[in-house]
Amino acid sequence: MRAVRRRFRAGALVAAAVLLAGTAVSCTDDGGGTTGPSPDATRSSAPPSSPAASPSGGALPASVTGQLPVWRPCKAPAGDPGADAPGGRWQCASIRAPLDYATPDGETMSLALIRAEATDEKRRIGSLVFNFGGPGASGVGALPGFAEDFTQLNERYDLVSFDPRGVAGSSSVVCRDDRETEASHRVDNTPDSPAEERAFLADSAAFGAGCAQRSGKVLPHVSTANTARDMDLIRHVLGDAELHYFGFSYGTELGGVYAHLFPKNVGRLVMDAVVDPTADFAGGARNQALGFQRALDNYFTSRGTSAKDGTAEVAALLKRLDGKPLPASPGRELTESLALTAVVFSLYSEERWPLLTEGLAAAERGDGTKLLDLADSYNSRDAEGRYSTKSHSQRAISCADARARPTADDVKSRHLADFTRVSPVFGPYLAWDVAGWCAQWPVKGTWEKPQVSAKGAPPVLVIGTTGDPSTPYEGAQRMAEGLGAGVGVLISSKGQNHGSYGFSPCVTRLVDAYLLSGKVPKNGTTCG
Repeated sequence: MRAVRRRFRAGALVAAAVLLAGTAVSCTDDGGGTTGPSPDATRSSAPPSSPAASPSGGALPASVTGQLPVWRPCKAPAGDPGADAPGGRWQCASIRAPLDYATPDGETMSLALIRAEATDEKRRIGSLVFNFGGPGASGVGALPGFAEDFTQLNERYDLVSFDPRGVAGSSSVVCRDDRETEASHRVDNTPDSPAEERAFLADSAAFGAGCAQRSGKVLPHVSTANTARDMDLIRHVLGDAELHYFGFSYGTELGGVYAHLFPKNVGRLVMDAVVDPTADFAGGARNQALGFQRALDNYFTSRGTSAKDGTAEVAALLKRLDGKPLPASPGRELTESLALTAVVFSLYSEERWPLLTEGLAAAERGDGTKLLDLADSYNSRDAEGRYSTKSHSQRAISCADARARPTADDVKSRHLADFTRVSPVFGPYLAWDVAGWCAQWPVKGTWEKPQVSAKGAPPVLVIGTTGDPSTPYEGAQRMAEGLGAGVGVLISSKGQNHGSYGFSPCVTRLVDAYLLSGKVPKNGTTCG
Protein backbone atom coordinates (compact mmCIF):
# COMPACT_ATOMS: atom_id res chain seq x y z
CA MET A 1 0.00 0.00 0.00
CA ARG A 2 1.43 3.33 -1.01
CA ALA A 3 -0.13 5.37 1.75
CA VAL A 4 0.08 6.31 5.41
CA ARG A 5 -2.13 4.42 7.80
CA ARG A 6 -2.07 6.76 10.77
CA ARG A 7 -1.67 5.40 14.24
CA PHE A 8 0.70 7.92 15.81
CA ARG A 9 -1.30 8.92 18.82
CA ALA A 10 0.05 12.32 19.79
CA GLY A 11 -2.67 14.91 19.60
CA ALA A 12 -0.75 17.47 17.57
CA LEU A 13 0.74 14.79 15.35
CA VAL A 14 -2.51 13.36 14.05
CA ALA A 15 -4.75 14.81 11.40
CA ALA A 16 -6.61 17.87 12.62
CA ALA A 17 -10.19 18.76 11.76
CA VAL A 18 -12.50 21.62 10.76
CA LEU A 19 -15.95 22.35 12.08
CA LEU A 20 -17.77 23.01 8.83
CA ALA A 21 -20.56 25.52 8.83
CA GLY A 22 -23.85 23.74 9.35
CA THR A 23 -22.23 20.40 10.20
CA ALA A 24 -23.49 18.61 13.27
CA VAL A 25 -23.77 15.13 14.68
CA SER A 26 -26.46 13.26 12.83
CA CYS A 27 -28.29 10.68 14.96
CA THR A 28 -31.45 10.07 13.03
CA ASP A 29 -34.08 7.45 12.28
CA ASP A 30 -33.59 7.78 8.53
CA GLY A 31 -29.91 7.06 7.95
CA GLY A 32 -30.34 6.49 4.24
CA GLY A 33 -31.12 2.77 4.18
CA THR A 34 -34.40 1.18 3.18
CA THR A 35 -36.38 -1.75 4.51
CA GLY A 36 -37.62 -2.70 1.07
CA PRO A 37 -35.80 -4.52 -1.72
CA SER A 38 -33.48 -2.50 -3.90
CA PRO A 39 -32.64 -3.36 -7.53
CA ASP A 40 -29.11 -2.02 -6.87
CA ALA A 41 -28.45 -4.21 -3.85
CA THR A 42 -26.03 -7.11 -4.45
CA ARG A 43 -26.50 -10.25 -2.40
CA SER A 44 -24.20 -13.24 -2.11
CA SER A 45 -25.59 -16.65 -2.97
CA ALA A 46 -25.06 -17.86 0.60
CA PRO A 47 -27.80 -16.97 3.10
CA PRO A 48 -26.65 -14.34 5.56
CA SER A 49 -26.16 -15.36 9.15
CA SER A 50 -27.99 -13.45 11.83
CA PRO A 51 -26.46 -10.18 12.96
CA ALA A 52 -25.16 -9.94 16.49
CA ALA A 53 -27.45 -9.69 19.42
CA SER A 54 -27.24 -6.53 21.45
CA PRO A 55 -25.16 -6.54 24.67
CA SER A 56 -28.39 -6.78 26.64
CA GLY A 57 -29.10 -10.13 24.99
CA GLY A 58 -31.93 -9.09 22.70
CA ALA A 59 -31.88 -9.33 18.93
CA LEU A 60 -31.43 -6.23 16.81
CA PRO A 61 -34.77 -4.89 15.55
CA ALA A 62 -36.02 -5.73 12.06
CA SER A 63 -35.96 -2.03 11.19
CA VAL A 64 -32.15 -2.29 11.39
CA THR A 65 -31.52 -5.84 10.17
CA GLY A 66 -33.98 -5.53 7.28
CA GLN A 67 -32.15 -2.66 5.56
CA LEU A 68 -30.76 -2.93 2.07
CA PRO A 69 -28.27 -0.22 0.99
CA VAL A 70 -29.41 1.99 -1.87
CA TRP A 71 -26.30 2.59 -3.96
CA ARG A 72 -25.92 5.91 -5.76
CA PRO A 73 -23.06 7.88 -7.39
CA CYS A 74 -20.70 9.20 -4.73
CA LYS A 75 -20.39 12.81 -3.68
CA ALA A 76 -17.10 14.30 -2.47
CA PRO A 77 -16.01 12.63 0.79
CA ALA A 78 -17.18 14.39 3.93
CA GLY A 79 -14.75 16.04 6.29
CA ASP A 80 -11.90 16.36 3.80
CA PRO A 81 -11.76 19.87 2.31
CA GLY A 82 -10.79 19.95 -1.33
CA ALA A 83 -11.40 16.24 -1.97
CA ASP A 84 -13.14 15.29 -5.21
CA ALA A 85 -15.95 12.81 -5.75
CA PRO A 86 -14.45 9.48 -6.84
CA GLY A 87 -16.72 8.98 -9.88
CA GLY A 88 -16.35 5.99 -12.18
CA ARG A 89 -17.55 2.67 -10.78
CA TRP A 90 -17.73 3.90 -7.20
CA GLN A 91 -21.11 3.83 -5.49
CA CYS A 92 -22.08 5.16 -2.09
CA ALA A 93 -24.87 4.47 0.35
CA SER A 94 -25.72 4.90 4.02
CA ILE A 95 -27.37 2.62 6.53
CA ARG A 96 -28.65 3.00 10.08
CA ALA A 97 -27.12 1.43 13.18
CA PRO A 98 -28.22 1.66 16.82
CA LEU A 99 -26.68 4.66 18.50
CA ASP A 100 -26.46 2.57 21.68
CA TYR A 101 -26.32 -1.21 21.21
CA ALA A 102 -27.51 -1.63 24.81
CA THR A 103 -30.85 -0.15 23.66
CA PRO A 104 -31.06 -1.34 20.04
CA ASP A 105 -34.66 -0.19 19.63
CA GLY A 106 -33.69 3.37 20.43
CA GLU A 107 -32.18 6.17 18.42
CA THR A 108 -30.04 5.35 15.38
CA MET A 109 -27.01 6.84 13.71
CA SER A 110 -25.84 6.90 10.10
CA LEU A 111 -22.96 4.88 8.61
CA ALA A 112 -21.54 5.90 5.23
CA LEU A 113 -20.50 3.12 2.82
CA ILE A 114 -18.65 2.95 -0.50
CA ARG A 115 -18.14 0.07 -2.92
CA ALA A 116 -16.84 -0.97 -6.32
CA GLU A 117 -18.58 -4.13 -7.51
CA ALA A 118 -16.64 -7.23 -8.49
CA THR A 119 -15.62 -7.18 -12.13
CA ASP A 120 -16.08 -10.96 -12.57
CA GLU A 121 -19.64 -11.44 -11.36
CA LYS A 122 -19.72 -15.17 -12.18
CA ARG A 123 -16.78 -15.87 -9.87
CA ARG A 124 -17.74 -13.35 -7.20
CA ILE A 125 -16.90 -14.43 -3.62
CA GLY A 126 -18.68 -11.63 -1.78
CA SER A 127 -17.72 -8.31 -0.20
CA LEU A 128 -14.23 -7.48 1.09
CA VAL A 129 -14.51 -4.81 3.78
CA PHE A 130 -11.54 -2.52 4.50
CA ASN A 131 -10.44 -0.33 7.37
CA PHE A 132 -7.33 1.77 6.71
CA GLY A 133 -6.44 2.74 10.26
CA GLY A 134 -6.35 5.82 12.40
CA PRO A 135 -8.57 5.39 14.25
CA GLY A 136 -10.52 8.06 12.47
CA ALA A 137 -9.56 7.50 8.84
CA SER A 138 -12.41 7.74 6.35
CA GLY A 139 -12.83 4.52 4.42
CA VAL A 140 -15.13 6.28 1.97
CA GLY A 141 -12.39 8.79 1.23
CA ALA A 142 -9.48 6.33 1.28
CA LEU A 143 -10.60 3.26 -0.67
CA PRO A 144 -10.75 4.83 -4.16
CA GLY A 145 -7.19 6.09 -3.76
CA PHE A 146 -5.94 2.63 -2.81
CA ALA A 147 -8.02 0.68 -5.34
CA GLU A 148 -5.18 0.16 -7.82
CA ASP A 149 -3.45 -2.04 -5.23
CA PHE A 150 -6.56 -4.22 -5.06
CA THR A 151 -7.27 -4.69 -8.78
CA GLN A 152 -6.84 -8.46 -8.65
CA LEU A 153 -9.00 -8.75 -5.52
CA ASN A 154 -11.68 -6.60 -7.15
CA GLU A 155 -12.19 -9.25 -9.83
CA ARG A 156 -13.90 -11.52 -7.31
CA TYR A 157 -14.83 -9.20 -4.46
CA ASP A 158 -16.91 -6.11 -4.15
CA LEU A 159 -14.43 -3.69 -2.58
CA VAL A 160 -16.26 -2.08 0.34
CA SER A 161 -15.28 0.41 2.99
CA PHE A 162 -17.09 2.66 5.42
CA ASP A 163 -16.69 5.64 7.69
CA PRO A 164 -16.81 4.23 11.22
CA ARG A 165 -19.15 5.81 13.73
CA GLY A 166 -17.75 9.19 14.71
CA VAL A 167 -15.94 9.62 11.40
CA ALA A 168 -16.47 11.94 8.41
CA GLY A 169 -19.61 10.97 6.44
CA SER A 170 -21.07 8.84 9.23
CA SER A 171 -22.51 10.44 12.37
CA SER A 172 -19.29 12.25 13.09
CA VAL A 173 -17.36 13.90 15.90
CA VAL A 174 -16.21 17.48 15.49
CA CYS A 175 -14.42 19.44 18.20
CA ARG A 176 -12.59 22.50 16.85
CA ASP A 177 -12.59 24.96 14.01
CA ASP A 178 -9.59 25.78 11.81
CA ARG A 179 -8.54 28.77 13.88
CA GLU A 180 -8.44 26.74 17.07
CA THR A 181 -6.57 23.92 15.35
CA GLU A 182 -3.96 26.29 13.98
CA ALA A 183 -3.49 27.81 17.41
CA SER A 184 -3.01 24.38 18.98
CA HIS A 185 0.17 23.88 16.91
CA ARG A 186 1.74 26.73 18.87
CA VAL A 187 1.21 24.98 22.21
CA ASP A 188 4.38 23.44 23.62
CA ASN A 189 3.71 19.70 23.71
CA THR A 190 6.88 18.94 25.68
CA PRO A 191 6.42 21.47 28.51
CA ASP A 192 9.54 22.62 30.34
CA SER A 193 7.96 24.85 32.96
CA PRO A 194 4.83 24.93 35.13
CA ALA A 195 3.32 27.59 32.86
CA GLU A 196 3.89 25.50 29.72
CA GLU A 197 2.51 22.44 31.50
CA ARG A 198 -0.67 24.31 32.46
CA ALA A 199 -1.11 25.57 28.89
CA PHE A 200 -0.60 22.09 27.47
CA LEU A 201 -3.14 20.47 29.78
CA ALA A 202 -5.61 23.33 29.30
CA ASP A 203 -5.46 22.89 25.54
CA SER A 204 -6.04 19.15 25.91
CA ALA A 205 -9.00 19.69 28.21
CA ALA A 206 -10.44 22.30 25.87
CA PHE A 207 -10.31 19.78 23.02
CA GLY A 208 -12.46 17.32 24.96
CA ALA A 209 -14.85 20.07 26.01
CA GLY A 210 -15.25 21.09 22.38
CA CYS A 211 -16.08 17.50 21.43
CA ALA A 212 -18.70 17.32 24.16
CA GLN A 213 -20.24 20.64 23.14
CA ARG A 214 -20.45 19.87 19.43
CA SER A 215 -20.83 16.08 19.43
CA GLY A 216 -22.05 15.14 22.90
CA LYS A 217 -24.75 12.75 21.73
CA VAL A 218 -22.49 10.47 19.73
CA LEU A 219 -19.33 10.82 21.85
CA PRO A 220 -20.13 8.03 24.38
CA HIS A 221 -20.83 5.50 21.62
CA VAL A 222 -17.81 5.60 19.27
CA SER A 223 -15.78 2.77 20.83
CA THR A 224 -14.02 0.15 18.75
CA ALA A 225 -16.32 -2.55 20.13
CA ASN A 226 -19.35 -0.65 18.81
CA THR A 227 -17.68 -0.24 15.43
CA ALA A 228 -17.05 -4.00 15.38
CA ARG A 229 -20.78 -4.50 15.97
CA ASP A 230 -21.44 -2.09 13.12
CA MET A 231 -19.23 -4.23 10.88
CA ASP A 232 -21.34 -7.26 11.61
CA LEU A 233 -24.43 -5.28 10.74
CA ILE A 234 -22.73 -4.15 7.52
CA ARG A 235 -21.89 -7.77 6.72
CA HIS A 236 -25.51 -8.70 7.20
CA VAL A 237 -27.05 -5.93 5.11
CA LEU A 238 -24.52 -6.60 2.33
CA GLY A 239 -25.85 -10.15 2.22
CA ASP A 240 -22.67 -11.96 3.23
CA ALA A 241 -22.75 -15.06 5.42
CA GLU A 242 -19.22 -14.27 6.66
CA LEU A 243 -17.17 -11.10 6.98
CA HIS A 244 -14.20 -11.00 4.64
CA TYR A 245 -12.03 -8.20 5.99
CA PHE A 246 -8.70 -6.45 5.37
CA GLY A 247 -7.50 -4.18 8.18
CA PHE A 248 -4.42 -1.97 8.34
CA SER A 249 -2.84 -0.48 11.47
CA TYR A 250 -5.71 0.43 13.85
CA GLY A 251 -7.85 -1.65 11.49
CA THR A 252 -6.06 -4.71 12.87
CA GLU A 253 -7.24 -3.89 16.38
CA LEU A 254 -10.75 -3.48 15.01
CA GLY A 255 -10.42 -6.82 13.20
CA GLY A 256 -9.19 -8.54 16.36
CA VAL A 257 -12.09 -7.18 18.39
CA TYR A 258 -14.52 -8.28 15.67
CA ALA A 259 -13.06 -11.80 15.67
CA HIS A 260 -13.40 -11.92 19.46
CA LEU A 261 -17.04 -10.84 19.40
CA PHE A 262 -18.11 -12.79 16.31
CA PRO A 263 -15.74 -15.73 15.77
CA LYS A 264 -18.37 -17.76 13.92
CA ASN A 265 -18.96 -14.93 11.44
CA VAL A 266 -15.30 -14.51 10.45
CA GLY A 267 -14.53 -15.36 6.84
CA ARG A 268 -11.13 -14.55 5.35
CA LEU A 269 -9.54 -11.92 7.56
CA VAL A 270 -6.17 -10.18 7.04
CA MET A 271 -4.28 -7.88 9.42
CA ASP A 272 -1.33 -5.79 8.19
CA ALA A 273 0.74 -3.36 10.32
CA VAL A 274 -0.54 -4.89 13.50
CA VAL A 275 -1.37 -3.11 16.76
CA ASP A 276 -0.14 -4.84 19.91
CA PRO A 277 -3.28 -5.97 21.76
CA THR A 278 -1.35 -6.59 24.98
CA ALA A 279 -0.30 -2.93 25.34
CA ASP A 280 -2.30 -0.66 27.60
CA PHE A 281 -2.75 3.07 27.01
CA ALA A 282 0.79 4.06 28.01
CA GLY A 283 2.26 0.89 26.56
CA GLY A 284 0.90 1.69 23.13
CA ALA A 285 2.57 5.10 23.22
CA ARG A 286 5.85 3.55 24.34
CA ASN A 287 5.64 1.03 21.48
CA GLN A 288 5.41 3.91 19.04
CA ALA A 289 8.41 5.65 20.55
CA LEU A 290 10.34 2.42 20.04
CA GLY A 291 9.07 1.88 16.50
CA PHE A 292 9.75 5.37 15.22
CA GLN A 293 13.19 5.44 16.83
CA ARG A 294 14.03 2.16 15.07
CA ALA A 295 12.89 3.67 11.79
CA LEU A 296 14.95 6.81 12.39
CA ASP A 297 18.00 4.64 13.17
CA ASN A 298 17.46 2.70 9.96
CA TYR A 299 17.11 5.93 8.01
CA PHE A 300 20.44 7.28 9.23
CA THR A 301 22.17 3.92 8.76
CA SER A 302 20.98 3.86 5.13
CA ARG A 303 22.74 7.20 4.63
CA GLY A 304 26.00 5.96 6.13
CA THR A 305 25.49 8.08 9.25
CA SER A 306 25.74 6.86 12.82
CA ALA A 307 22.24 6.36 14.19
CA LYS A 308 23.39 7.83 17.50
CA ASP A 309 24.84 10.93 15.87
CA GLY A 310 21.87 11.40 13.56
CA THR A 311 19.42 11.09 16.43
CA ALA A 312 21.39 13.67 18.40
CA GLU A 313 21.20 16.09 15.45
CA VAL A 314 17.43 15.74 15.17
CA ALA A 315 17.00 16.09 18.93
CA ALA A 316 19.12 19.25 18.86
CA LEU A 317 17.01 20.69 16.03
CA LEU A 318 13.82 20.04 17.99
CA LYS A 319 15.31 21.67 21.07
CA ARG A 320 16.18 24.79 19.06
CA LEU A 321 12.66 24.90 17.62
CA ASP A 322 11.23 24.54 21.13
CA GLY A 323 12.93 27.84 21.96
CA LYS A 324 12.52 29.58 18.62
CA PRO A 325 10.43 28.33 15.67
CA LEU A 326 11.83 28.67 12.15
CA PRO A 327 10.26 30.90 9.53
CA ALA A 328 8.41 29.04 6.77
CA SER A 329 6.44 30.29 3.82
CA PRO A 330 3.84 31.64 3.46
CA GLY A 331 4.18 33.64 6.66
CA ARG A 332 4.03 30.64 8.98
CA GLU A 333 6.45 29.06 11.44
CA LEU A 334 7.85 25.59 11.93
CA THR A 335 7.37 24.68 15.59
CA GLU A 336 8.87 21.76 17.45
CA SER A 337 5.65 19.72 17.21
CA LEU A 338 5.24 20.41 13.49
CA ALA A 339 8.84 19.41 12.81
CA LEU A 340 8.31 16.17 14.70
CA THR A 341 5.15 15.58 12.67
CA ALA A 342 7.21 15.96 9.49
CA VAL A 343 9.76 13.42 10.69
CA VAL A 344 6.99 10.97 11.59
CA PHE A 345 5.32 11.38 8.20
CA SER A 346 8.59 10.76 6.38
CA LEU A 347 9.35 7.60 8.34
CA TYR A 348 6.11 5.80 7.49
CA SER A 349 7.63 4.65 4.20
CA GLU A 350 11.18 4.20 2.95
CA GLU A 351 10.09 5.96 -0.23
CA ARG A 352 9.75 9.20 1.76
CA TRP A 353 13.22 9.14 3.26
CA PRO A 354 14.65 11.48 0.58
CA LEU A 355 12.02 14.06 1.55
CA LEU A 356 13.21 13.88 5.13
CA THR A 357 16.80 14.44 4.00
CA GLU A 358 15.76 17.55 2.07
CA GLY A 359 13.64 18.89 4.91
CA LEU A 360 16.30 18.43 7.59
CA ALA A 361 18.95 20.04 5.37
CA ALA A 362 16.71 23.05 4.70
CA ALA A 363 15.95 23.42 8.40
CA GLU A 364 19.66 23.47 9.21
CA ARG A 365 19.92 26.38 6.74
CA GLY A 366 17.17 28.22 8.63
CA ASP A 367 14.25 27.41 6.30
CA GLY A 368 11.37 25.41 7.78
CA THR A 369 9.21 25.34 4.66
CA LYS A 370 9.97 21.79 3.49
CA LEU A 371 9.34 20.25 6.90
CA LEU A 372 6.20 22.33 7.32
CA ASP A 373 4.89 21.06 3.98
CA LEU A 374 5.42 17.48 5.17
CA ALA A 375 3.61 18.23 8.43
CA ASP A 376 0.69 19.78 6.55
CA SER A 377 0.42 16.64 4.43
CA TYR A 378 0.21 14.49 7.52
CA ASN A 379 -2.23 16.85 9.22
CA SER A 380 -4.46 17.01 6.10
CA ARG A 381 -4.21 20.79 5.94
CA ASP A 382 -4.93 22.30 2.55
CA ALA A 383 -3.45 25.47 1.05
CA GLU A 384 -6.36 27.55 2.39
CA GLY A 385 -5.71 26.45 5.96
CA ARG A 386 -8.62 24.00 6.21
CA TYR A 387 -8.16 20.76 8.14
CA SER A 388 -9.82 17.38 7.80
CA THR A 389 -11.77 15.76 10.63
CA LYS A 390 -9.38 12.87 11.23
CA SER A 391 -7.81 14.05 14.49
CA HIS A 392 -11.15 14.69 16.15
CA SER A 393 -12.41 11.24 15.30
CA GLN A 394 -9.13 9.60 16.28
CA ARG A 395 -9.06 11.16 19.70
CA ALA A 396 -12.73 10.49 20.39
CA ILE A 397 -12.44 6.81 19.46
CA SER A 398 -9.18 6.34 21.35
CA CYS A 399 -10.56 7.93 24.51
CA ALA A 400 -13.83 6.01 24.24
CA ASP A 401 -11.66 2.87 24.31
CA ALA A 402 -8.97 3.69 26.86
CA ARG A 403 -10.03 3.54 30.49
CA ALA A 404 -6.73 4.95 31.79
CA ARG A 405 -6.49 8.68 32.51
CA PRO A 406 -2.83 9.28 33.54
CA THR A 407 -1.99 12.63 35.08
CA ALA A 408 0.97 14.89 34.49
CA ASP A 409 2.43 13.67 37.78
CA ASP A 410 2.12 10.08 36.55
CA VAL A 411 4.03 11.02 33.41
CA LYS A 412 6.81 12.78 35.26
CA SER A 413 7.22 10.03 37.85
CA ARG A 414 6.68 6.92 35.71
CA HIS A 415 7.01 7.52 31.98
CA LEU A 416 9.04 10.55 30.92
CA ALA A 417 12.51 9.21 31.72
CA ASP A 418 11.69 5.75 30.35
CA PHE A 419 10.21 7.04 27.08
CA THR A 420 13.16 9.42 26.62
CA ARG A 421 15.58 6.54 27.09
CA VAL A 422 13.71 4.59 24.40
CA SER A 423 13.79 7.58 22.04
CA PRO A 424 15.33 11.02 22.67
CA VAL A 425 13.41 12.29 19.64
CA PHE A 426 9.92 10.81 20.03
CA GLY A 427 9.90 9.76 23.67
CA PRO A 428 9.28 13.12 25.43
CA TYR A 429 6.44 14.01 23.09
CA LEU A 430 4.70 10.67 23.45
CA ALA A 431 5.22 10.55 27.21
CA TRP A 432 3.49 13.92 27.67
CA ASP A 433 0.81 12.84 25.24
CA VAL A 434 -0.13 10.05 27.65
CA ALA A 435 -1.28 12.78 30.06
CA GLY A 436 -2.77 15.12 27.48
CA TRP A 437 -4.54 12.79 25.10
CA CYS A 438 -7.65 12.14 27.19
CA ALA A 439 -7.18 14.86 29.82
CA GLN A 440 -10.51 15.58 31.54
CA TRP A 441 -12.25 13.61 28.78
CA PRO A 442 -16.04 13.80 29.19
CA VAL A 443 -16.61 10.07 28.49
CA LYS A 444 -15.29 7.05 30.38
CA GLY A 445 -13.19 4.50 28.52
CA THR A 446 -14.16 0.91 27.75
CA TRP A 447 -11.09 -1.20 28.49
CA GLU A 448 -7.52 -1.41 29.69
CA LYS A 449 -6.62 -3.57 26.68
CA PRO A 450 -8.73 -4.93 23.80
CA GLN A 451 -9.88 -8.55 23.87
CA VAL A 452 -8.91 -10.44 20.70
CA SER A 453 -9.11 -14.13 21.60
CA ALA A 454 -11.18 -15.76 18.85
CA LYS A 455 -11.67 -19.43 19.64
CA GLY A 456 -13.64 -21.09 16.87
CA ALA A 457 -12.68 -18.58 14.18
CA PRO A 458 -10.96 -19.78 10.98
CA PRO A 459 -7.29 -18.93 10.30
CA VAL A 460 -6.53 -15.19 10.32
CA LEU A 461 -3.46 -13.77 8.52
CA VAL A 462 -1.35 -11.52 10.76
CA ILE A 463 1.46 -9.63 8.97
CA GLY A 464 4.29 -7.99 10.88
CA THR A 465 6.98 -5.85 9.24
CA THR A 466 10.36 -5.84 10.96
CA GLY A 467 11.01 -2.13 10.39
CA ASP A 468 7.44 -0.86 10.80
CA PRO A 469 7.74 2.57 12.47
CA SER A 470 4.24 2.94 13.86
CA THR A 471 3.24 -0.61 14.82
CA PRO A 472 6.44 -2.45 15.80
CA TYR A 473 6.85 -6.04 14.65
CA GLU A 474 6.35 -7.48 18.14
CA GLY A 475 2.69 -6.44 18.01
CA ALA A 476 2.03 -8.90 15.19
CA GLN A 477 3.57 -11.71 17.21
CA ARG A 478 1.37 -10.88 20.18
CA MET A 479 -1.76 -10.51 18.05
CA ALA A 480 -1.20 -13.91 16.43
CA GLU A 481 -0.74 -15.45 19.87
CA GLY A 482 -3.72 -13.59 21.31
CA LEU A 483 -6.10 -14.76 18.59
CA GLY A 484 -5.42 -18.30 19.73
CA ALA A 485 -3.92 -21.56 18.54
CA GLY A 486 -5.03 -22.45 15.05
CA VAL A 487 -6.41 -18.94 14.45
CA GLY A 488 -3.50 -16.49 14.25
CA VAL A 489 -1.18 -17.21 11.30
CA LEU A 490 1.95 -15.04 11.51
CA ILE A 491 3.73 -13.78 8.39
CA SER A 492 6.96 -11.88 8.99
CA SER A 493 8.12 -9.37 6.40
CA LYS A 494 11.54 -7.76 6.30
CA GLY A 495 10.99 -4.13 5.35
CA GLN A 496 10.95 -0.49 6.41
CA ASN A 497 7.32 0.46 5.80
CA HIS A 498 4.14 0.77 7.81
CA GLY A 499 2.66 -2.44 6.48
CA SER A 500 3.76 -4.83 3.74
CA TYR A 501 0.88 -5.43 1.33
CA GLY A 502 1.72 -3.61 -1.90
CA PHE A 503 5.32 -3.09 -0.75
CA SER A 504 6.40 -6.72 -0.53
CA PRO A 505 5.60 -8.86 -3.60
CA CYS A 506 5.92 -11.96 -1.41
CA VAL A 507 3.36 -10.73 1.13
CA THR A 508 1.04 -9.54 -1.63
CA ARG A 509 1.08 -12.97 -3.30
CA LEU A 510 0.38 -14.77 -0.01
CA VAL A 511 -2.50 -12.46 0.88
CA ASP A 512 -4.06 -12.64 -2.58
CA ALA A 513 -3.85 -16.44 -2.59
CA TYR A 514 -5.53 -16.55 0.81
CA LEU A 515 -8.30 -14.09 -0.06
CA LEU A 516 -8.98 -15.45 -3.54
CA SER A 517 -8.42 -19.19 -3.04
CA GLY A 518 -8.51 -19.73 0.70
CA LYS A 519 -4.90 -20.92 0.72
CA VAL A 520 -3.52 -20.49 4.24
CA PRO A 521 0.27 -20.02 4.41
CA LYS A 522 2.32 -21.85 7.00
CA ASN A 523 2.41 -20.12 10.36
CA GLY A 524 5.76 -18.39 10.75
CA THR A 525 6.35 -17.78 7.04
CA THR A 526 8.98 -15.11 6.39
CA CYS A 527 9.13 -12.82 3.36
CA GLY A 528 12.47 -11.22 2.56
